Amino acid sequence: MKKIALFLLLLNTAFLFAQKEITGVVKDKSGAPLPGVNILEKGTSNGVSTDFEGGYMIKVKEGATLIFSYVGYGTIERAASSSKIDVALDESDGQVLNDVVVVGSRNAKRTVVNSAVPIDIINVKDVTTQSGKLEINELLQYVAPSFNANKQSGSDGADHVDPASLRGMGPDQTLVLINGKRRHQSSLINLFGTRGRGNTGTDLNAIPASSIKRIEILRDGASAQYGSDAIAGVINIVTNDSVDELTGSITYGVFNTNAKGDFLPGTPNTDGFRLDQHGNGNSYGKDQSFDGGSVKIGANYGTKIGTNGGFVNITGEFLNKNKTLRPSYDFRKGFGDAEIQGVNLFANLAIPIAEKTEFYAFGGSNFRDTDAYAFTRNDGERVVESVYPGGYTPRITSKINDNSIAAGIRTETSGGWKLDLSNTFGKNKFQYDIKGTINASLEDKSPLEFDAGGHSLLQNTTNFDVSKNYDTVLKGFNLAFGAEFRLEKFQIFAGEEGSYTTYDTNGKPITDPTTQSAPTIPNPDYDPTDPDSSPTIARPGSSQGFPGYSPANKVNENRTNFSLYTDAELDITDALMVSGAVRFENYSDFGSTVNGKLASRLKLSDHINLRGSVSTGFRAPSLAQVYYNLRFTNFNASGATEVLLAPNDSPVTRAFGIQKLNEEKAVNASLGLTATFGDFTATVDGYYIKVKDRIVLTGYFDASALNLGVSEAQFFANGVDTSTHGLDLVFSWKKTFDFGQFGATLVGNINDMKIDNVKNGNLDADTFFGKREKAFLLASAPDSKFGLNLNYSKNKFDAGLAFTRFSKVVLVDYADEDDVYNPRLVTDLTIGYKLTKNLKLSVGSNNLFNVYPSKQDEQGNTEAGGYWDAVQMGFSGAYYYARLGFNF
Repeated sequence: MKKIALFLLLLNTAFLFAQKEITGVVKDKSGAPLPGVNILEKGTSNGVSTDFEGGYMIKVKEGATLIFSYVGYGTIERAASSSKIDVALDESDGQVLNDVVVVGSRNAKRTVVNSAVPIDIINVKDVTTQSGKLEINELLQYVAPSFNANKQSGSDGADHVDPASLRGMGPDQTLVLINGKRRHQSSLINLFGTRGRGNTGTDLNAIPASSIKRIEILRDGASAQYGSDAIAGVINIVTNDSVDELTGSITYGVFNTNAKGDFLPGTPNTDGFRLDQHGNGNSYGKDQSFDGGSVKIGANYGTKIGTNGGFVNITGEFLNKNKTLRPSYDFRKGFGDAEIQGVNLFANLAIPIAEKTEFYAFGGSNFRDTDAYAFTRNDGERVVESVYPGGYTPRITSKINDNSIAAGIRTETSGGWKLDLSNTFGKNKFQYDIKGTINASLEDKSPLEFDAGGHSLLQNTTNFDVSKNYDTVLKGFNLAFGAEFRLEKFQIFAGEEGSYTTYDTNGKPITDPTTQSAPTIPNPDYDPTDPDSSPTIARPGSSQGFPGYSPANKVNENRTNFSLYTDAELDITDALMVSGAVRFENYSDFGSTVNGKLASRLKLSDHINLRGSVSTGFRAPSLAQVYYNLRFTNFNASGATEVLLAPNDSPVTRAFGIQKLNEEKAVNASLGLTATFGDFTATVDGYYIKVKDRIVLTGYFDASALNLGVSEAQFFANGVDTSTHGLDLVFSWKKTFDFGQFGATLVGNINDMKIDNVKNGNLDADTFFGKREKAFLLASAPDSKFGLNLNYSKNKFDAGLAFTRFSKVVLVDYADEDDVYNPRLVTDLTIGYKLTKNLKLSVGSNNLFNVYPSKQDEQGNTEAGGYWDAVQMGFSGAYYYARLGFNF
């Protein structure tokens, strides 16, 4: 063995100074050139990527072997035996961990395994055909180690947009890019007990899954590279660019209504007591074995533009998903997932306009009509018996419009400089319509539906990016710099008068409480011996379920941001790479910040890399956090209270001692190992994230003495400092045998978040951010999540089996008691068979064994009003589906 090693060493030495130049073109099976293909000299870090026309040039040693790899295509090797090597790549599900990445590095040569920071590459085509997940958030929840998302119920707008996060940070501490360009956030701000409480976030479900080629998840702080919101990391969605191929699928699925647990007789949504959705939300109908029926139809098609690599790729999706209803308490008869009807369109195009210059554009339009039950009104001043005998359950419906378009020109100069000038526009709009409701102060004269107004967020971003790779500087040097200008605009628009107004006994809006009064009902709890007790109770105004935004709530605010950045990567030797980045940001509303990052990768051997990074980061307070305001009714088992959520700049907020919102500041550090041994690839990364001045939503303060017409008030504040450390694991193995191809992937995340400091000032700490609020924050960072995905394929047959373990979560209910959700193991199964060359039938189940979270007690103190809160695994039980996929 020693003689063989010595011989190989002498042989390599002899070839050390003998190099040759190789050129060629890489195309797909249809003959279209492939830009961005990774070409690596085997056994070294020497590599290049193809240009816009699929062309490449690389200098290698005599006797070298070239490895050609590209996302979604099979990896091939070619001996460097001639000066010109053209190759054609076939589509396959090759090793995703060897793919070239866009996010995390502006060096076109960088791959996942040799990057200095942890990056996941998710081939969406593979995942969507091997699982029953309907939405992007669901998909990522089960395949990415530290990605967390929660379905909500009884949380107003959050019922329709799932809060999601990386490494336990807030939904707004993860930046989302589309094809490397900043994506706008949702205008929704999460309230009412949701995970990510007090945060805004990006609505990933507004992007059709059929339009996505791959998703890159950078699990590392990246504010110095990409700007605000990248404290936890970056999600980059790369869209399809395929041509001459029509692909798509038709999926139908249902949920099992047999919720596990022992429930009290008469519990809503158990046998004999299933809510009748055709009634007023307070009557029962027929039992059902299945609910939540869903139909999803998606199609993607691309065609060439010209003969030089131009293309246009178009996607359309339709989703119809019915409500689910699960066991709940009497004051929350409509507990379950919302109903959704949605249409999603997306297009991606590139048109060469000169040699090494192209125009590109991409964008989409998403429309969703959603419907979710609010809390039930059984009796009292909110119920008009002549209209709703026995009570009612209002429905919060919303029309969500999400539109975006990006366009730009990229070119490469004769000197090798790559230039990219682009503009990206996006707008998200929520319009609330409250149905099956009433304005109780109008009694039987009230409409039963109201336009409650809504909110919108507009973002326009202009970027100019420059980069160049210097092959002759040591072992390679990549320099990048650029500028960005961003405009953001947040609006709240008012609903119709009856949605927010309280009327007097004559049906006139109350403008003078000293001369006008609302209709009343007798007070059943009247105590004549108590001077504070009243014999009557006034009927409240506004639409029940969700009070409309009034003219006093209206907001029309904007700000601008200008930033400059530079980053560089240097391969000092074949084994050692270092990189650094600096970014300057100036916001028109709070000032400037500078952040930096250092990262390095050390090749310990041909198979093992050591990598690490340290960086500073920040997140500017969103316009919604600064200006959002609303009066609403907070329901729990003890009854209902009226609450004011005051904007940050209001006199009420200042009167409580809450200061102007400032940016969140973060320090990130990570250290990890990557290993590749033949068919096995592994990455293990530890991380530490410290965030100061995290913006949170406070608890409810007593506001009865302020004569505001509410009992309580709450605010946004730079309220806590947190520190988080954890470990991400990704192990992947794939092997082809005579009897089929096997694949196994183990992903895992271990996470520990601590609340280091509560910045309550002179305010009561328990009210400002007490036990319950702390539990919401910590529940966004579960202790662990592990997933084992097993796949097998042989000829026309394939199968997938996935096990996901969710860790223990502890929440605090309205009785100030712990609601403990013990660890659960969820099993998914899918089986597929190719009926013809163009058609494939798949059947399967998510949560095959109908596992539910730990059932809570019968006291009705959970946040959502059901027997379970919104935890990672969901609360809808087993989902069964069939999918017909097509490819022409």
